[in-house]
Amino acid sequence: MMLIPTHHFRDIERKPEYLQPEKCAPPPFPGPVGTMWFIRDGCGIACAIVTWFLVLYAEFVVLFVMLIPSRDYAYSIINGIVFNLLAFLALASHCRAMLTDPGAVPKGNATKEFIESLQLKPGQVVYKCPKCCSIKPDRAHHCSVCKRCIRKMDHHCPWVNNCVGENNQKYFVLFTMYIALISLHALIMVGFHFLHCFEEDWTKCSSFSPPTTVILLILLCFEALLFLIFTSVMFGTQVHSICTDETGIERLQRSKQPREQSGSWKSVQEAFGGEFSLNWFNPFTRPCQPEIPIDKGLVRQVSSLSNMDNVETAEGQLEETKDRDPVEEDQVQCELCHIRAGGSGWCKKT
Repeated sequence: MMLIPTHHFRDIERKPEYLQPEKCAPPPFPGPVGTMWFIRDGCGIACAIVTWFLVLYAEFVVLFVMLIPSRDYAYSIINGIVFNLLAFLALASHCRAMLTDPGAVPKGNATKEFIESLQLKPGQVVYKCPKCCSIKPDRAHHCSVCKRCIRKMDHHCPWVNNCVGENNQKYFVLFTMYIALISLHALIMVGFHFLHCFEEDWTKCSSFSPPTTVILLILLCFEALLFLIFTSVMFGTQVHSICTDETGIERLQRSKQPREQSGSWKSVQEAFGGEFSLNWFNPFTRPCQPEIPIDKGLVRQVSSLSNMDNVETAEGQLEETKDRDPVEEDQVQCELCHIRAGGSGWCKKT
């Protein structure tokens, strides 16, 4: 159960609908454990295909332009093994991040029967998502692309065609790390290859013509530099989010809705899977997270101190927003609904 102050109302949806629990269809029967998760989004699928194409392009240039034509066999073998291993781990991490359920809340569980089964006590409330008709746990957010509420949702990434959430954040971190590493490795090899070609005849340093070789190397250099910067920044922000136990959405909401941060080494272990080991860097091992109870984080306690003062404040704000944007009025009305619900209810609008 989560204890929250009366002024702390998070996840108020924009332009919510007035949904009743009777209108929520029962949730579908849960599929077997390990069922593949895939988001049918055109933009996300296109971005995922582009990601694979760019990695395979880098593979082509590294192998057939730089390593295979090289006369230094030790240099070619060592760099070929390292680059291909990192590329394989990057693509494997990408697949796991894309095809793993990020922590979706059961859809359509905001039924009358389920709400009654929670046996709400005085001062307890539950939050309902009007878009997917589900009871929204604490720190869950609705994704308009996945059309589901996601536990500890950080953001929706089109490059992996999925949300980054509680269950797949490890794979996303590994994906950004391995892409940054192969980008750095490719940049170093391109630099050495240019120096080698300048010192020797261009016709001998590649199996392609000199103009084609230059174009392929410049394109790879531009791609590697761009993705090195992008993935390094993403990797840093994700590691910071895990260490501070604060998602990207929560960081954006911090100024308006401050929350107590509880980041620790334990949160890092939960994200990557137990004590530090090589499995942290293995995209084929799952984070050792305990099974989530069906009602975890659903019921939250509203402090009753100065409840009437908060009601009056909310009513005053509602009157002030009569002539403003209707979305703002909806938000204030929603807060008022939660305050008044105090003892028994759940708000129809969240």
